[in-house]
Amino acid sequence: MTIQGLGLDVGSTAVKLVAVDEEGGMLRRLVEPTEPRLEAQTTRLIEQARKDWAAGEAPLVATGYGRKLVSEAKKQITEITCHAKGIFGALGRAGTIVDIGGQDAKVIVIGDKGAVENFVMNDKCAAGTGRFLEVTANRLRLDVEQMGKLALVGTAEVPISSTCVVFAESEIVSLIARGTNLEPIVRGLHRSLVGRVVSLARSAGFAPPLMLSGGVAKNEAVRRFFGEAMQCEVLMPEHPQFMGAYGAALLAGSL
Repeated sequence: MTIQGLGLDVGSTAVKLVAVDEEGGMLRRLVEPTEPRLEAQTTRLIEQARKDWAAGEAPLVATGYGRKLVSEAKKQITEITCHAKGIFGALGRAGTIVDIGGQDAKVIVIGDKGAVENFVMNDKCAAGTGRFLEVTANRLRLDVEQMGKLALVGTAEVPISSTCVVFAESEIVSLIARGTNLEPIVRGLHRSLVGRVVSLARSAGFAPPLMLSGGVAKNEAVRRFFGEAMQCEVLMPEHPQFMGAYGAALLAGSL
């Protein structure tokens, strides 16, 4: 099938590239960790896609925090617009999108036609972001996927009260030094992250269902705790990490 558009999401921790066909289907996708030389990385990925995917001159839209470095893009569009477009394209539902990124968390309320009705962001503190899980996972000598599974072992839970990643890390060290089991600590960490994002969702004028975007959505504990906190259906697309790039590709396809 012919590639109609390309979407590039230049995130703080990963760069995602997606190609869509004339029907808006996701044909191709790739992801790489974000490199220090972003311009060189994005140029290489675009050239690789045009060659390996036979993308030809298909238009490209860039999004993400590094979108303005992508000179090859026809347009550079905000993450809010692209995640809304991507999630609506994947799920076709009105509701509230939560995207927990590496450095920020976004809550986007969309209407019946996918238009953004309201949004709020947490980009001042890492405590409600993927970075929170990453830092604490490193401290506990776990990977993030292991943490999600460990958080669902048993029901014991230790609240993590610190509202800063640095202080939360110190709190964890103190708990371990006192002999606290790992499972309740990890469960408390996940509950803390979800609680901060739930506050954002309520301030945005939450409308069900809750739809998750971003790589953190693959964490089973995060999904379960969101459902418990909001008492509503929690939906996740097949490829949550690519929703920003997918939305950008859909927008590119309409240029």
